[in-house]
Amino acid sequence: MPNNLKKPTIIFDMDGTLLDLAYDDFIWNHQLPIRYAETHGCTLEQSNQALFQFYQEHNHTLNWYSTRFWSAKVGLDTLALQHEFKHKVALRSGCMELLDALKAQDYPCWIATNADCAGLQFKLEQMQIAHYFDVIISSESIGYAKESIEFWQNLHTLHPFCLDSAYFIDDTEKVLNSAKKFGIANLITIAQPSSKGKIRDESAYPILNHLTDLMQMLEHTEDMKKYA
Repeated sequence: MPNNLKKPTIIFDMDGTLLDLAYDDFIWNHQLPIRYAETHGCTLEQSNQALFQFYQEHNHTLNWYSTRFWSAKVGLDTLALQHEFKHKVALRSGCMELLDALKAQDYPCWIATNADCAGLQFKLEQMQIAHYFDVIISSESIGYAKESIEFWQNLHTLHPFCLDSAYFIDDTEKVLNSAKKFGIANLITIAQPSSKGKIRDESAYPILNHLTDLMQMLEHTEDMKKYA
């Protein structure tokens, strides 16, 4: 039996977990309001107000994560805007060290992201990390956002994995709540999704202060199994 079949599946979110969320904050909360104001001839304050209302209407839905939807909604090419600032896309600290360690120990690693297919492809090409993952899935291809239990049901049908041993790491509590409802046993959140954001010190889930701390968690679990 191949060694990796004995290892739990490690499922990662992308933005705010593997990648620094500072990039997305910069695009959607800083650059888009500027471009929206320029495109529609309004003030930056008016632009922020309009976009805030749009965001509230579609938060935690598939539309929220769709560059195609937002391009139509705001009247400008949001994917092109992301490409314009592609040099700002960055891995979170410790990401490569963690992925190298997991690969060296034959852990099956997946990405399950709410980023749409175009955004996912863009960031994977920019960061060159796709080869670390056995499964890479966008909620757009599933038909449900990760906040919906249907996402997990459909993912599990397409790519079966052991719920009792799997790990899922995400920076959004609503997503983790959905994964918990589905039955994934080991759920972990992120202390600082954005390098420019606040550090979380409270959560309903275990918090990774550094990505590489995951290896200690996995090693502890392996040790517990030996003595069970």
